[in-house]
Amino acid sequence: MNLFVKALTVIDSSYLCDQRGMVGDSWIVDVTLSGDLNEMSMVLDFGKVKSQIKYLIDEYVDHRLLIPSRSANVHVAATQNGYSQVDMLRDDKSLHLHCPDEAFGFVDADAITLDSLTQHVHQLLQGKLPDNVKDFTITLRPEAIEGAFYHYSHGLKKHDGNCQRIAHGHRSPIELIVDGQRDSALEEQFAKRWEDIYLGSAEDMVPTAQLKLSEHARNITDETHYGFCYQAPQGHFELAIAKSETEIIETDTTVELLADFIADEVSNTLSDSHSLQVVAYEGVGKGAMAFR
Repeated sequence: MNLFVKALTVIDSSYLCDQRGMVGDSWIVDVTLSGDLNEMSMVLDFGKVKSQIKYLIDEYVDHRLLIPSRSANVHVAATQNGYSQVDMLRDDKSLHLHCPDEAFGFVDADAITLDSLTQHVHQLLQGKLPDNVKDFTITLRPEAIEGAFYHYSHGLKKHDGNCQRIAHGHRSPIELIVDGQRDSALEEQFAKRWEDIYLGSAEDMVPTAQLKLSEHARNITDETHYGFCYQAPQGHFELAIAKSETEIIETDTTVELLADFIADEVSNTLSDSHSLQVVAYEGVGKGAMAFR
């Protein structure tokens, strides 16, 4: 007997890529369980599917920076108790972090792909389901988006939950409605601007020399990289990232403030006679709207 749950949860994470740098992404998770019926004539109660499988995915994959641990360009070193330095060497676009270990998810692969991440989630769940569940299938899929979208990473230091981690992200559609009609050209233009972008808050910026990074970061300078650090409930977070892959926001980077930022930027390109509605998404099926 098979039991399935579509869209059990959404993984909103970022990952390190040799070519693209830090990439924010969102994957919808489907699960299929096969096995014998239990004493309740079920393979597994739907409530337990959510409490057990969803919990493990949310706890160990969602809102983490996913690291391909077998990449030759990745270097990881433990520092004080519960913290690690992570480096991805990419010539003048290298990435450097010093964060609590719970901010990272290490994937045993050369690169983070749909297949390698699916295998990682499968291994995470292996052996953690009831005995009557004989096998299970995990499917990760991107949201089907009609129109423009972008990948962004950020951190929200004031957030009580896992959004406070300095490098997590989303794959997000954007809708720009001018005078009541969607403007696909404007949407594509803004999506290109924020393609694989890190959105950093101005108040979190520090000189890179102040960061406690590894020796692999010794050659970076404030000419090529921005430095960010902040203290949050889960600990102290530090990041150095190439300026060419970053946009500085004068506010926090909540989706509400990002919608407002987009509205200001786009309205500056329109005449005063035009109305504008911005629908900005934070991953799948949620977001904020701003009007001008």
